[in-house]
Amino acid sequence: MTVIINGWVEFSPENAGKAVQTAAQLMAETRSQAGCREYVWSLDPTIPGRVYVYENWESSEDLNAHLAGRYYADMLGLLGQYEMLATDILKYRIDHAEPVYDPNGVPRGDFFTG
Repeated sequence: MTVIINGWVEFSPENAGKAVQTAAQLMAETRSQAGCREYVWSLDPTIPGRVYVYENWESSEDLNAHLAGRYYADMLGLLGQYEMLATDILKYRIDHAEPVYDPNGVPRGDFFTG
């Protein structure tokens, strides 16, 4: 079962870019963890100070290992250098995933595979 982490963190506008840049190497290192498919924090180009969080894990067990490990602790310490003003981050269990585009190249919002 795939687990997606999705949400945002708000920093002061002058610190958001610094926080993301400072965390870049740690994001890359986190991607080497077992079960980590994606791990990225990115700036919103329209809301000053907002940083989006996106993670994709192969399982809850992989996410638990990450949360108990040094990469998560290091990220908290690194981001703690910058005042986080607000957060809204959720986790989602995914039991079915499929392409947006069907075999004919048509984008679809409905689920069309088994």
